[in-house]
Amino acid sequence: MNLLQLSLANLLLSPLSTAVNILLLSLGTGSIAILLIATHLLSAALIRDAADIDLVVGAKGSPLQLVLSGLYHADIPTGNIRLSDAKTWTEHPMVESAIPLALGDSHQGFRIVGTNEDYVDIYDGQLAEGRLPSNPLEIAIGSSVSKATGFSLGATFAGQHGLDGAGHAHDEDSYTVVGIFEASDTVLDRLLITTLESVWLVHGESRPNSETYDTTQTNRPHDHEDVHAHAHAHADADAEASEAMLDDHDEGGHVEHQHEDQHQHEDESSSEYDGDQEKQTTVHAEAQEITVLLVKYATPIAAITLPRKINDESALQAASPAYEITRLLQVIGIGIGWLQAFAAILVASAVLSIFAALYASLKARRNDLAVLRCLGATRSELFMLLLFEGVILTTAGIVFGLIAAHGGIELTAIALGDAQNFPFTGFVWAPTEFVLVGGLLAAGVLSSLIPSWQAFSTDVPRTLALS
Repeated sequence: MNLLQLSLANLLLSPLSTAVNILLLSLGTGSIAILLIATHLLSAALIRDAADIDLVVGAKGSPLQLVLSGLYHADIPTGNIRLSDAKTWTEHPMVESAIPLALGDSHQGFRIVGTNEDYVDIYDGQLAEGRLPSNPLEIAIGSSVSKATGFSLGATFAGQHGLDGAGHAHDEDSYTVVGIFEASDTVLDRLLITTLESVWLVHGESRPNSETYDTTQTNRPHDHEDVHAHAHAHADADAEASEAMLDDHDEGGHVEHQHEDQHQHEDESSSEYDGDQEKQTTVHAEAQEITVLLVKYATPIAAITLPRKINDESALQAASPAYEITRLLQVIGIGIGWLQAFAAILVASAVLSIFAALYASLKARRNDLAVLRCLGATRSELFMLLLFEGVILTTAGIVFGLIAAHGGIELTAIALGDAQNFPFTGFVWAPTEFVLVGGLLAAGVLSSLIPSWQAFSTDVPRTLALS
């Protein structure tokens, strides 16, 4: 006797009841699975995008907003901070590295980020084409940006202020695509990476002509020799131009007047540069702004002292990504908990329905079971016959529910495309789904035990006598 085939045949005798039981269990299973998968994907994305960043430093405001905007690029920044203020903390002994980010513009909803190569390195960013930006108004784009915009190397575009695409367009300064990143399943896929100087140029901020924050490396100032060499070269060029003008013009008085004005301007510039160099440096440095500073601790003790030190002793704000994301997941977890409770009610209803269906089937088939006993079936075989029916119903409900959950998430991800802030896919298995499947199978077996035991205890002579 093939008990499995016999159990399946018995279920097919009542197709409507069987279908309803499977549907109820599928709805409950699918609902819970969707919540588990979404939570798993969101948590994994948040952890992955945080990488080695221990602290986010920026303008005063909401710490969560600071982390979401500066680390995940999923919110509006709290504001800008002066580069000179940020530099104070980049040189702190408790800081191993600090990466500056200048935000504010976007293109087609994708954020433009002014930073340096260190930012790309924390996500192990690899270029599929081209190179990293090194000159003003050069930009490298993420894989999602490339797919959504259709940009290839050499493409030009202008950024817009803000993230919604409705802000002021900087048409006077167009970026040129010089690199395209490979897909990394990190926030880098959805960003456009340029230099800090490019962001300053687009927003009309003057560059420092003396010691400033080195945007190409972490925690190192520029070399002064280049600045001074440029200044001397500029002065020599002005002198040569003045001599050429004297030779070319015929009207001596006019030429002399030009020459005198030029010398006067040169002297004033020289005096301003030499006499007020320190003051000028301060002005220019203060003119430069960044949005956030991504900090990695040099020592574990920094996690205790450095955030409090920044918050108390400066006009800046320090926020811990680990702490803020934990708070965020707790808030999200409240809503997810209610949804899971609703789904659990569906599952419980399905389990009770399976029990009721098997019990009713047992009552209707008492004579059939008695006949099977007369034909040689053992009590254990009758027990397993009813138990298999419950397991088949439960397994079918679980399988269809999981297929619906994973398929629904994948279809949603395809529909959203590159507009999603986090990479969602149905082709992933959340570890908590193992617990879900095990719990549902156990519930299905338990719902079958009472009907199975009654089948095991069937009194053949009495049953046949009453029939």
